[in-house]
Amino acid sequence: MKIRLENVVKTFDTFRAVRDVSLDIESGELVALLGPSGSGKTTILRMVAGLEYADGGHIHFGDQDATDIPVRDRGVGFVFQHYALFPHMTIAANIAFGLKVSRVKREKTAIESRVSELLRLVHLEGLGDRFPAQISGGQRQRVALARALSVDPKVLLLDEPFGALDANVRHELRRWLRQIHAELGITTLFVTHDQEEALDLADRVVILKDGQIVQQGTPAEVCREPTSAFVMKFLGDANVLRAVVRDGRAYVGEISVAADGMVDGAVDLYARPTDLYWSEDGAGLAVTVDRVLDRPGSRRVIAKTVDATMLEFDADPELGVSAGGRGFVKFRRATLFPSES
Repeated sequence: MKIRLENVVKTFDTFRAVRDVSLDIESGELVALLGPSGSGKTTILRMVAGLEYADGGHIHFGDQDATDIPVRDRGVGFVFQHYALFPHMTIAANIAFGLKVSRVKREKTAIESRVSELLRLVHLEGLGDRFPAQISGGQRQRVALARALSVDPKVLLLDEPFGALDANVRHELRRWLRQIHAELGITTLFVTHDQEEALDLADRVVILKDGQIVQQGTPAEVCREPTSAFVMKFLGDANVLRAVVRDGRAYVGEISVAADGMVDGAVDLYARPTDLYWSEDGAGLAVTVDRVLDRPGSRRVIAKTVDATMLEFDADPELGVSAGGRGFVKFRRATLFPSES
């Protein structure tokens, strides 16, 4: 089922939460809405679900204008961050709930068969007689997904589905959700503020700021080709240095990088920790090591330039540097944007 948003607007009191958003989600695609708090991502999801109505624009499901269709008639499955399971019902009863209240009447045996099928799908066979309080948070989220899938929705919507879980469980469920999506091929839209989660899961990432889309593309496109300083900073750590462009080169101290197409003048140079590397041969940006952070399999170095600008870069665990050490930083790559100051 293809979803199309055309110039969708949503205002709460005097605050415009969504500003003329247009977006196509192809049938079978898994799309992430990513952005900071207040960027409009959850409001968009709720409008697609029918839990909020747009103040302007249109929402289409396939060829049907679904803008004003009630949530019950939209054919969507919704998974909330905090599960929203019925605590007094067993796992099986929670999954069966949507089937029992559906306008499509089913025989008891058909409902039981569908519940068993979904329990197998979410790897919870044998747990149907337990109650939500008797299973883990990760298992409860699987039950919530099974319940959303029980009525064969056209569209699956997930609102921060793993936000309440610890890091190890989140990683496990990401892989599992991607496998489920590949198996079912259902059009899926999910909201997250976790960059890693969006990049790990989505076919396409839509980045929002202040109720507007600022960039969209594959994970590789938004990571490797950010179109603004906001996207560059939002998608992970980024060092920022003041630079000056002259004749197609951007200069920081004694070093320079290509600045094709940029006009002469002040710019901001962005480099991720993986874009920088340590050197002792004198050809680079002179720095003094401030701290060394050791992590499993890697080492993060925090260093200070002569003008007190702090830089972070990743180094091999075997690199012999320590606080107070002096050396040079070189650039593997850099991204330039007009100066914000």
